Amino acid sequence: MKIVIDAMGGDNAPQAPVEGAVLAAQRYGCDIILTGDRAQVESILRGREKDHITVVPTTEVITMEDKPSTAVRQKKDSSMSVGLRMVADGEADALISAGSTGALLTGATLVTKRIKGIRRAALGILLPQKTGKKALLMDCGANAECTPEYLLQFAYMGYFFMKTQQGVEQPRVALVNNGTEAGKGDPLRKETYLLLQQAADEGRIRFIGNLEGRDVLAGEADVLVCDGFTGNVLLKSVEGTAGFLMKEIKNILTAGTLSKLAALVLKPGLTALKEKMDYKSVGGAPLMGISKPVFKAHGSSDATAICNSVEQCILFAHSGFISQVEENIAFMTVGPEKDEK
Repeated sequence: MKIVIDAMGGDNAPQAPVEGAVLAAQRYGCDIILTGDRAQVESILRGREKDHITVVPTTEVITMEDKPSTAVRQKKDSSMSVGLRMVADGEADALISAGSTGALLTGATLVTKRIKGIRRAALGILLPQKTGKKALLMDCGANAECTPEYLLQFAYMGYFFMKTQQGVEQPRVALVNNGTEAGKGDPLRKETYLLLQQAADEGRIRFIGNLEGRDVLAGEADVLVCDGFTGNVLLKSVEGTAGFLMKEIKNILTAGTLSKLAALVLKPGLTALKEKMDYKSVGGAPLMGISKPVFKAHGSSDATAICNSVEQCILFAHSGFISQVEENIAFMTVGPEKDEK
């Protein structure tokens, strides 16, 4: 399997992507193609094990200041653009980038294309649950404005992902809402509820109803469906709350001698909690609905996170997710298909 890693994408590029590529090549034995500035990439590779690693030089970088809707078209020789074309042309099997989410989403849609019938690609991310398992948040930021059909498709894709990639036999799908009652929410949520209930009545997904924001980490659902605006606010709130609580706990446990002694006793449990909330252990998140594997790694990913993204990418490519979506697309559409960009 050949995986392209955008060496110039992310806050810690090119150091983290290159080091992560070296780790992944050694650990998983896959072929990795690094796209980016040759001099910088080869400087980092110097003295390291380079088996299974190839460098494809590029001259441009898509930054966070570039307009997502035009970045890939305007910077055709960027590390991201070249990587996307390689996947689209069959020169590579998948792409991982920690660069601009908007540019990657637009580029994947324009270059590698969506699965036929999918209206919008969605970004799904796994959230920790108090049960020790994980739940998939769909969408967590790719689509700020959605229709009921988009959310229906997010639900199906989330359902298939949790079955094929996470091994959940019958994933529980919930609609994130401001109340659990069937009639709650705005028109988008109400109409989506009816579509999801219909899919459940037909035995195609396991819809369990609405779920309030306070329960998204409770382990009551395996797939959390919402529009990208709501999902991104929810995700950032969880990240911020987790960071705040960890800092407050640290302050409490280092306040005095007795607290420091207590910290020694609690250290194993606190370490486990920190690891549970750490995005680096999950790796990247796939752009679901794209016809070939394209993964978005966290912008601040280090080498470990990039390496773990490669593992997730391999699992995703071999999971059968894309073929399952293609086989069920007729049940995932509402009304005539339009040529959407």
